Amino acid sequence: MRKEPLLTAVPPAPVESLSELYAIAFDQAQKAMQRYGALATQPDERLLPVRAVFAVLSARERERCDSLSAACLAACGKRPDGADLRWEPIDLVAATEIAEIGNSSLATPYTAWALAARHRQRAFVFWTYVIALAEDPQVRLTAENLAREALSDGNRWRRERRLAWRTGRKTATGETADATADDESASAALLESLLLRDIVAWSQGLTPAQRDQLLAMDPSRLPPHFLTPPDQAGIEPAPGDFETIKHRALRRAEQLSNIYLDEADGADDQSSMELAQKLAAGSIMRLAGLRNVAAASALR
Repeated sequence: MRKEPLLTAVPPAPVESLSELYAIAFDQAQKAMQRYGALATQPDERLLPVRAVFAVLSARERERCDSLSAACLAACGKRPDGADLRWEPIDLVAATEIAEIGNSSLATPYTAWALAARHRQRAFVFWTYVIALAEDPQVRLTAENLAREALSDGNRWRRERRLAWRTGRKTATGETADATADDESASAALLESLLLRDIVAWSQGLTPAQRDQLLAMDPSRLPPHFLTPPDQAGIEPAPGDFETIKHRALRRAEQLSNIYLDEADGADDQSSMELAQKLAAGSIMRLAGLRNVAAASALR
């Protein structure tokens, strides 16, 4: 998770009634349930390691919907009603974050639990704003309960995150080192070199137009011979079949984006941070381009 603000916006106005508060909370829980549930049922094999995590998260949000519905009925004499909303509820489980992990070939239970913990931390921050702005004592009291619930859930998901991290370490320690394991700990320089070989090999299975698009990817950071046709480049072909090479290239490109982002986060001085941010921006643009080529070639 990156160091951007938890909330991209604050409540634009005070919550004036319990019915409005329950409508907001129910809307947020329902969206979270749907978005987690979509990942839990996603057939993509890349998400196999995290489907069970998102199934748990979706079930928890379903429980929250049921609880909020019952509490609203008891307090207001009706179920949560979208007609009581005076402004669009702030998105606590952003669709962009769900799409990012859904498109990732590096998703693990650790990253899934970390995302869930962040979402509940975001909920806590949101409800503290509601408490600060509210004038109705019942609204403040109910929002305080929702804030405490968010903290409790966040602590629960952080415990799961720690367990997932320990499990991942044990698994990695017990595995035989292979090319994939080497990639995980590889330096950025080595990964750039390996990615170059993969892209050249990948280009050989594409149409001329797609090959040109792939070989022109981020030319400012590639050696001059990369822009020549692959059979004249003098680069040793990467091993593997076409699909294996394509998926490996996407995975390595994503790893590089993460490496550069992490370097920017941990930079000790301004110049190092700016360099890492520049590399990260270029790497993210390259990853997006590679994914576009992969999607287009899959339609042939």
